[in-house]
Order: sequence, then structure tokens, then C-alpha cells
Amino acid sequence: MSAKKRVAAERETLEDTRPSRSPAPSRKRALVTGASSGLGEEFARQLVRRSYDVVITARRKQRMDLLADELRARDADVEVIEADLSNPEGVASVEQRIARGDIDLLVNNAGFGINGEFGEIPLERELEEIDLNVRALTWLSHAAVKHMRANGRGTIINVASTGAYQPVPYMATYAATKAYVLSFSEALHEEAKTYGVTVTCLCPGGTRTEFQQVAGVQEQSLPRFGWMTPEPVVKAALDGAASGSAVVVPGWLNKATANAPRLAPRFVIRKVAGRMFKKDQ
Repeated sequence: MSAKKRVAAERETLEDTRPSRSPAPSRKRALVTGASSGLGEEFARQLVRRSYDVVITARRKQRMDLLADELRARDADVEVIEADLSNPEGVASVEQRIARGDIDLLVNNAGFGINGEFGEIPLERELEEIDLNVRALTWLSHAAVKHMRANGRGTIINVASTGAYQPVPYMATYAATKAYVLSFSEALHEEAKTYGVTVTCLCPGGTRTEFQQVAGVQEQSLPRFGWMTPEPVVKAALDGAASGSAVVVPGWLNKATANAPRLAPRFVIRKVAGRMFKKDQ
């Protein structure tokens, strides 16, 4: 064999023995509702830091566009869907995006509450609250579970509240909707884990977001040390979901609040909650 042929053969052998480069792993994709402020906005930020691309949806497109620009500067792919999830048309538009089958993680964060006496709050607002907090969350969870089961993997984080653990006078409908979210999520957790899908319910307490302004809740309803910021709340939710937790209650005071109904009579719990949320007290 000539020297030229021998060198070519050695080069070919060397190339054959080199380890092949595996393609770069594709980024996962998350969809976050209520992403124009508060916990939803923070979920989008932390998910991008965890190497997710994100689909963000809310009513306020201008604010989402600003968030999208911020996240794209971190090399994330960001889609913006303007939708009002308190009406069926808005939910259907988000369901259509989930139906594409590439959503690995769904955060059902959109929701609101109203502080006041039930008989004085306009019925339309109470029904809108139920549509957003319960109907939309159930609808989108169903859409996500269907595709995640087929893929054999996926995560859903449903945002409830420590209000889910007891009746709350002067926020009666809100607490009732969150009790639904907690019960629904825990049941779905048991069903879905059989198919490799994790469902986690986040139950935060007082968190400094726009929620209080929209709900009309006075900050004095909780002691100053009882308030949390969105960053540790969202981190606890994402860490809990990653470990397969069914329920995440961030913060020691919130854990105590969630466990209080087990230790005290219900009439005591509802009286304390009523005093906390009755306006001008």
C-alpha cells in the first residue's frame, strides 16, 4: 500500500472511532396564563431561566409585549396570545394553542378575587370570577392532560390559595373557587401520574402583586411579616412540581394557615377569616 493510501486509511479509521456529536437538546415549552403581572410574569421569567421557551397569555397585550422583549433578550422563544379567559372565546383560543401538542408545562395562574359583602358585589363580577378561576382552569387542564398523556410526560401547575383550606367571609366566592382548584388538582394528580404527568397545586398566601388592588384587600389584613414576594413563591412551585409534589404551600405562616382548620373548630376559623377580610376593620 502506498504511503498516500495508508494515510487516507488511517484518517478514515480515526474518523470512524470518534464519538458522534449528539444534537443539542431542544428546549421545552411552557404556557403561562395571567402573564401580564404578578405571579404569572414571574413564572415566565423563572421558566426562561430554566431553559424553557414560553407562550404567555393575558388580556393586557402591551404589558405582555414588554415582557416578551425582556425574555427574548435572554434568547428565549416567546409567543404572545391576547385572550380574556373569563369568556369562552378567549379560552378556546388558548386551547387551540395547547392542541398543537408541544406544551410541556402549563401554568394555570389567571384568576382574581373580590373583597366585599356577597350581596353588594354585582352578580356579573361573581360569575366572571367563577368562569375565570374554575371554568377556564378546568378547560385548559383538560386540553393539556389529553396531549401530555399521549406524550407520556408533562406538568400542570394550578394556582390556588391558602384560602382554599377554609371558608373566607367577605371573599366567599374567591375562597370557594380556590377550594375547587385544590380538590380538583389533587384528584387529577393521582390520575395523571399514571401517565407520567405531574399536576401540582400552588397555594400561596399574601403575595405582593396587583391582586390586592384588584380585589380591594387592605394590606393590614395580614401582618407585615406574613407577606411574600413573587420570586420565592414561584421558585417553590417550580421546585415542587419538578419533584412531583401534589401541593405546594410556600412560607411557614402559610403552612400554619393551611393546617389551622385541622386544629381548630370551623366556626373559629371562619370568624377569624371574616375579621381579617371585613373592610374597614
